[in-house]
Amino acid sequence: MNCSLCDGACADADLAPLLTSELAWLWQALAAAADRRGDESLTGGPAITVTVPVDPAQRAAAAGLIYGRPLQPGRSRRVSLEELATAVAIRGPLLTPGAVAAHACNRRLATKARSRAEQEAAADRVRIRLGSSAADLPGHVRELVGPATVFDRLRSLGWITRLLNTPAPADLLDQALHVVARLPPPGERIDRRLLVPGNPHALDAGALPALVLALTGSSGTPVRSGWARLGVDCDDLLGGLIVTGITPKGWRIPSGATFTLPPRELASIAWEPPPAVGTWVFITENPSVLAAASNRALAQETVVTPRVICTAGTPSQLECEAVGALSHAGWRVAVRADFDQAGLAHVRALLAAAPAAVPWRMGAADYLASAPEGADTVHLKESDAPWDTGLVPVMLEHSVPVYEEDLLPQLLGDITVGAPGASMA
Repeated sequence: MNCSLCDGACADADLAPLLTSELAWLWQALAAAADRRGDESLTGGPAITVTVPVDPAQRAAAAGLIYGRPLQPGRSRRVSLEELATAVAIRGPLLTPGAVAAHACNRRLATKARSRAEQEAAADRVRIRLGSSAADLPGHVRELVGPATVFDRLRSLGWITRLLNTPAPADLLDQALHVVARLPPPGERIDRRLLVPGNPHALDAGALPALVLALTGSSGTPVRSGWARLGVDCDDLLGGLIVTGITPKGWRIPSGATFTLPPRELASIAWEPPPAVGTWVFITENPSVLAAASNRALAQETVVTPRVICTAGTPSQLECEAVGALSHAGWRVAVRADFDQAGLAHVRALLAAAPAAVPWRMGAADYLASAPEGADTVHLKESDAPWDTGLVPVMLEHSVPVYEEDLLPQLLGDITVGAPGASMA
């Protein structure tokens, strides 16, 4: 069986004369050089530089290994690896300077370099597998995957490292490619539960669906939107919008009730018109805002019916379009989210789907009014808040997010009077 320190280079070798305490300094220097170079054998290449010890016994022990002029105490000396390899080979036919150093230090040498090399070799196998498999995909899928660029895209997203850290990288990649091969052509659709025959829940969550979306350039967006781009229909009964005070056309909902409209209902939503021209509906990201407004109304602290819709996080394209439909029904729409990178993206998406809507307390003054302080940081671009050019600079200056709960009194005040703050309306 191979030695765990040197892969069997020590076989049939007499190491005892080389592993004395007097020679430890030499092998420690060799081990450090092996780690730096990523070469665990050290049988050739540039000479290494060592510092000759002062102790006479240590110098004498090395005299038979380091050829040439006498060793001068405290001086630097260049050691030829070829000559050293010849010297140690006398003690064993397969023995190398690196193998002796590994046994002297009782550890494997150049492990980081070897690990990097193994990772690169494994990544190269992934690249080859991707290239050969992508060539066999249907034409409309090849356009999505982009065989020439898919490996670089996956690497930039961190997926190559993630893939190689899974128990069976090849199996996961093959599973993802089989799913990708079943994606429908443009104009057709398929239920996500049918993409993995015999396992309708294989793509509900986890590494497999995430890799499929990454392979097809559909990651970095809400999951449901990513699948929709691929012509894949997800379960349309979970998720959706949480609503109070507004109802779909023809529905009868008890006054003050809060309910959820799942994606199935949002797909063809038509809203009841407002009770009066100019009536506002408030769109929020966090359920806590809707809950507080509803609780206040139930406690009869307000005579105005709270009209609030909550996206409960990142809104899907379908949810954004449902918000846009409110304007078509005659409602005035105010939208907001957290003051962070994701929240600003939510507001941009909502405003894109509902151009008549207005940002609701989403300006620089509103951000500063919350007295932002903390240890978090924000990462933004100037274009992240086009509705207020002063917002991103002040957020970057304070470099901390502000959440809707931090503005809850002001938000509840607006909902109570039925209109957003004057500066934002």
